[in-house]
Amino acid sequence: MIEITRISIDTSKSVFTLHAVDATGCPVLRRNLRRQDVIPFFEKLPPVEVVMEACGGSHHWGRVLQKMGHRVRLIPAQYVKPFVKRSKNDRNDAEAISEAAARPGMREVAVKSAEMQAQAMLLSVQELLVRQRTQLINALRGHAAELGLVAPVGDKGFVALRAEVAADASLPAAAVETLRLLGSEVDRVEARLAEIDAKVMAQHKANTDSRRLSAIPGVGPKGALNFTLRVDAAQFKSGRHFAAWLGLVPQERSTGGKQRLGSISRAGNERLRQLLVLGATAVIQHAKPGRDGVSTWLLKLLERKPRKVVAVALANKMARIIWAMLTRGESYRPAAPVAA
Repeated sequence: MIEITRISIDTSKSVFTLHAVDATGCPVLRRNLRRQDVIPFFEKLPPVEVVMEACGGSHHWGRVLQKMGHRVRLIPAQYVKPFVKRSKNDRNDAEAISEAAARPGMREVAVKSAEMQAQAMLLSVQELLVRQRTQLINALRGHAAELGLVAPVGDKGFVALRAEVAADASLPAAAVETLRLLGSEVDRVEARLAEIDAKVMAQHKANTDSRRLSAIPGVGPKGALNFTLRVDAAQFKSGRHFAAWLGLVPQERSTGGKQRLGSISRAGNERLRQLLVLGATAVIQHAKPGRDGVSTWLLKLLERKPRKVVAVALANKMARIIWAMLTRGESYRPAAPVAA
């Protein structure tokens, strides 16, 4: 009887493709399973290593298979892609996952609990509603501009634009009705966002790690909660590895013993990197001697580098501080303010 040592799964909505190998790495099983047949299939198997690409749904299947006694490994999709041979299809993808899992130094993603995914879900919904509000406001501004109504950017300009639409009797009735509809949708989304903001702040206050991270200048409650719920700091060897995962380190194109560094890689979680860069930009705007969170290093860097470059450098430093605080359980220790 052939003994299966590793099974890689290419997941999809309804059909899963399996690629199983033995102890020598030779394929012994290639099979497609419907979604409802996955659990019965693995219930009949002795404990084996199961490998999948890391995604939202793979965490669910990881938890299900772990309860059956199987060892689950999740590999980032960008690390699997180089192992795909020729054409891309489900069978080749499953084989590529197996090949990537066979590499001794392959990076993995920890399987998240359902509770952690549920808590982070609220943050994702908040980001979605913010994007929808921006789209609605831009649509209202664009349609109003077709009728010659233009207002300054920002909330005050938007309020003034809506008042002008309501007061202008020369506008066609159909246009006024459409613009009012867009305005009411903006109000509805803002009401939902206010409810979510209250829930997010309650989550932040109930989370010890999030409260400690919010003490870092430029992080704030929402940024602290994002890092607490979306990052497993223990899987990174150092703060530099964490900053590299966030895409805050230069791309390297070195060859022939000569080091060549380019712009930042922008890899990893885009939202987390955005939060750090925006927070760093806010710190730089108020960077003056004597202010809290303003170090000698930051002031000297601002003297010789552009502000955007300094913002990325400060975001890199903030990422390392976050990693150190999450892994060591320490509180933030602010640097002594520079004398004015």
